[in-house]
Parts: sequence; C-alpha cells; structure tokens
Amino acid sequence: MADLKTRYLGLELKNPVIVGASNLVTSLDSIKKVEESGAGALVYKSLFEEQIQLENAQMDDELSEYDERNAEMIKLFPSIKHAGPAEHLENLRKARENLSIPLIASLNAVYKESWVEYAELIQETGVDALELNFYYVPRDINTSGESVYRDQIEILKEVKNYVNIPVSVKLSYFYSNPLHVISLMDKAGAKGFVLFNRLFQPDINLDKEEHYTPFNLSSPGDHRLPLRFAGLLYDNINANICANTGIYTGKDVAALILAGADCTQVVSTIYKNKIPYLETIIKDLNDWMDAREYKSLDDFKGKLSNKKINNPFVYKRAQYIDLLLKSEEIFKTSSLH
Repeated sequence: MADLKTRYLGLELKNPVIVGASNLVTSLDSIKKVEESGAGALVYKSLFEEQIQLENAQMDDELSEYDERNAEMIKLFPSIKHAGPAEHLENLRKARENLSIPLIASLNAVYKESWVEYAELIQETGVDALELNFYYVPRDINTSGESVYRDQIEILKEVKNYVNIPVSVKLSYFYSNPLHVISLMDKAGAKGFVLFNRLFQPDINLDKEEHYTPFNLSSPGDHRLPLRFAGLLYDNINANICANTGIYTGKDVAALILAGADCTQVVSTIYKNKIPYLETIIKDLNDWMDAREYKSLDDFKGKLSNKKINNPFVYKRAQYIDLLLKSEEIFKTSSLH
C-alpha cells in the first residue's frame, strides 16, 4: 500500500484529500463522518462578514432597547461594541475538541478590521490553520485591478501580524495575472493557496422576471483550470498548492498531484455522492499509485508540471489552435467517427 501522506501549511496530512468549507460540515455528526471516512483534513464552514455585521446590528438593537425609558435604565446593559458570532466560534471549538485530523477555519470578511479581529478570535478556538477567502466583485468602473489585489495583500499582512497559526489564501481566478498576484502574496507570508474559489453568479427567472442565485455545484472536468495553474506554480513559490473545484475522483486527485499540487479540496462530489464516498476517492488514488509502483506522493508530484515537461505549449496555449494541430487524433476518439 502506498504512503499517501503530504504536508500542507506545515501540517502533516495522512492523505491529500481535504473536505472543503461547506454547509455539509457543520454538525458534529457530519464532522465525525468526515474523519471516519478518511479525510486528510477538514475546512470548517466559512464565517462571513454578513454574519458579523448582522450580529453587530442585533447587539446594537438590544443595547438601545431601553434608551428612551428613563434615566435609571440607561446603564441596564454594559457598554460593549458587540459579542461577536459566538455560535460559530463555539462550534469551531467543539469541532477541534472532537477531531483528531487537522481542522482549518475559513474567514470571508470585507473590512480590514473584521479580518483582523475575527482572525484572532478564530485562532483562540484552537484550530490548526486559517483560510482567508479573497474575492472581489467589480462594481465601480474607476477601481483598478491593482488596487484590489494590493488591498488584499495588506489584509493578509495585517492578519499575519496578529495570528501565529498558518494562513492560506483561497482565490478566484478573476485576476489579469493570477500568477503575479500569488507570487506577491507568497512573499507577503501566505503559507498556502487554494485554487480556486467557486463563486455563485446571479441568474434571472424569466417567469417571475426577477434575479435569483442558483446553487451550482462544480462538474467533473472543472479541475482542469486549477490543474493548469498548479502546473505553472509548481516549484515557483514557497507556499503549498491546494487544488479545488471539480475534483470528483481519486484519479482527479492523482492528476492534480502530477501537475504539482500538494493536496486537494473536495466539496461538490461529497454533495452528490455523500460523505462516505471519501473512502472511494482515497482507495482509487491508492490503487492508481500501486499500479504504477509509486511509494509516495513525492514520487510523482510535479512530474507533469511546467518545470518538468519538454512540451512548452501544454501550459502556454489556451485557444483552439492546439486542438486543430491534433485534429486527426481527436477525430479518432470522437463519437462522430
């Protein structure tokens, strides 16, 4: 049997299959199932800025409830800013107490103050690492792309100043040059990068003529985008590479490791196939390695990265010219043949 161990954010994982942040992993029962099914690590459901601000508003309402009653009641409540999203933090503590595999928290804030404050509070729960979800939805035509990622780098640096646990960054691919941004964040102290965040997009219900946001899971094959960037980043940054999006099977995991990833995150396949399917993913990865006599992930990690292949066009081209150059080969395997 192959050795599936890998290292991510300074943590030793028994295998490279991490269950990513989602609503699937909020109860202690589901968290224990993830561990029992063999996951290498777990990323707990994200804490969002909206939750923080909603709780702030609720606390403000409670603090001001009796403001106009009479002077004697002015000091009924203590003068505090807010109590914070206590339930989320308490659930993180319980999860850490009940798990033996590494537990990674996820934070999805907006304001710099929120990023720093809740990074500190999350660290106090005892989690092993923190994942920062960086994304930006363009709304202002005058905002430059550089100003967006410069702000994100400053947030990363500020968080790093206040916490001691490893910090990773989960990014979208909506940058002019993701490689440049990742390189700058690598130098700023990020210990890992999760490629990529799957963002929800609005749609329009034509019958009701109103907007709605469908719950779209990734599809098999969507892992090709993180595969491209894992292959380009391999041996070019100090941080770990964690591939995310469209990873459904053990062979998908093997492909990402071949490209240069240190580990992977899975979510959609767990929604579709349920938590115990993790056992199948891990077994299939092990069987694939045994069939090729790979004793460890290091035996083939990055073997097909940009640094180690002889064909410069694999990672260079992104348009259909390559397909045209191989049209005969494609025709042979096509169902139209």
